[in-house]
Amino acid sequence: MIQPRRIRRIAINTGGGDAPGLNAVIRAVTLASINRGWEVLGICDGYASFLGGEPLMKLTRTAVRGIASLGGTILGTTNKGNPFETQVKLPGMRRARLAADLVVEGIHKARIDGVIAVGGDGSLSIAYKLMQMGVPIIGVPKTIDNDLMYTSVTFGFDTAVQTATEALDKMHSTAAAHERVMVVEVMGRHAGWIALNAGISGSCHVILIPEIPFDITKVCEHLDARRKRGRHYAIVCVAEGAVTRTGGPVYRTPKAKGCEGRLGGIGEWVAQEIERRMGWETRTLVLGHLQRGGSPSTFDRLLGLRYGAAAVRLAAAGLWGHMVTFNPPNMGSIPLEEIAQRTKRVPVDGDTVLTARELGIGFGD
Repeated sequence: MIQPRRIRRIAINTGGGDAPGLNAVIRAVTLASINRGWEVLGICDGYASFLGGEPLMKLTRTAVRGIASLGGTILGTTNKGNPFETQVKLPGMRRARLAADLVVEGIHKARIDGVIAVGGDGSLSIAYKLMQMGVPIIGVPKTIDNDLMYTSVTFGFDTAVQTATEALDKMHSTAAAHERVMVVEVMGRHAGWIALNAGISGSCHVILIPEIPFDITKVCEHLDARRKRGRHYAIVCVAEGAVTRTGGPVYRTPKAKGCEGRLGGIGEWVAQEIERRMGWETRTLVLGHLQRGGSPSTFDRLLGLRYGAAAVRLAAAGLWGHMVTFNPPNMGSIPLEEIAQRTKRVPVDGDTVLTARELGIGFGD
């Protein structure tokens, strides 16, 4: 058994996109650590506290009181400026240096015994590289897309699906009143978990996800069959990363060095094609960051608290270099190197997709 290292002070940071439940994680890490006699610091805006940004935040019982119900993150976050690809020149420095080196030096200077890094695949990949530079790291998975391997569900996903489902529910009445097709674009860069779960729950007629490349002709055929049955409106749910059989994803901003590019626009393209091919009036709604905002659901609050408490248990046990996992009913862990750059995608022959097909929902394939 790995002997736990002595811990006096730990830090926590949140990187990448925000997610409902982040503050619950921060609260659990803080309280569980204080109850062990550890001091807790918050690293602001990713690792910016070591790069000239907001100073480290001391996390006390008072600082985290009542935050579990809040959206966002009290520590701030960022998805820009990979520290392993960014040069930084701070006041008093003669030349710019690699940001990652400054982060490691800052952690040691602050006498931090370990870092709990809360993030998605990109943030956890950065955390793994910092670990290779000598920083003890515990990872906590964070993504509303629910696309991280080896964990059943990530906090924030339930809230995002609930938000998307409520929007889809409201689309039915206006679509029926105007006899239109409503195309709703939801998040899901590489995986269609939100679109699939919300699409089924929201009684959509077509769901388009990255895992099932679609043919727009078949989408139109499916909608036309519905119209011929006397149903003069339809709801289409599209993941932002959905692709056609002959093309790739649609980007609002192009890919650049160190940046994947900003997805968006596939919903508008689908809507235009449906109206052009079918002569059926069509409108588009892009939910975007609405899915990340607001108070977390009860499930996500509890799950965030469980992730945070489990991260502290791993630290106490000396399991640095691991990521917390949740595979009901238990919390577990897996080495960080196992999850780097791996995506959990929707199984196209899984029960949820089969359920959708049984209900008559089309996937454009």
